[in-house]
Amino acid sequence: MMQYFHRQVQLWGEETQNRLQTKKIAIIGAGGLGSSLAFALGSTGIGEIHIIDFDEVSLHNIHRQIAFKMGDEGKNKATINAQIIEQKCPFTKVVAHECNFEEWSKKNISVDLIIDATDNLPTRGDINTYAKKVNTPWIYGSVEAFHGQVCFIDKSSFNDAFKIIQKAPAGIAAPIVMHIASLQANLALRFLAELHVKKDLLYYLFFNEEGELITQKFGLPTED
Repeated sequence: MMQYFHRQVQLWGEETQNRLQTKKIAIIGAGGLGSSLAFALGSTGIGEIHIIDFDEVSLHNIHRQIAFKMGDEGKNKATINAQIIEQKCPFTKVVAHECNFEEWSKKNISVDLIIDATDNLPTRGDINTYAKKVNTPWIYGSVEAFHGQVCFIDKSSFNDAFKIIQKAPAGIAAPIVMHIASLQANLALRFLAELHVKKDLLYYLFFNEEGELITQKFGLPTED
């Protein structure tokens, strides 16, 4: 196993790599963010990954959702992502759940971290409520047009910081999706490896009219 993870072991040693084998995560959504997260985290050595999505691949998904290819139309997104992880990494147990988040939450599966890869505010509100109930941190991520947001939510509350409403999405291209998923994955991996993570800090990234990438940070109010 250590030869497979050679470069990571160089980064943090065998003890930390072995620790990752004891960790369990849930990725809620297996589309744009979710498939990028599956690629980023699926071969890091996390012991168990649950991928939750009721949706099937549509033609318009394929250009920006990196797990899918022509011919995958009609197949469940979570199942495809699980198969890719299984083919790439023999050291991770991966479970596909072909259901929505509410149905998954009733299964009472204990994980160390929940990662949001959904595309609507109400579901993120439900994730927040559930995470508080089971005392589990979660990582929020969203993308639209040329901007995105990421936050490791621990003591703060998404429901208090964001007004939960329906919103028609803007257009989007693949690179910003992969960029935000990469930031989520880095926060997740640092947390699971028990490295320092700045929590309850919202990162807002966008390109201005001159094409400059801007990163802003906002502290979220905490419940403690």
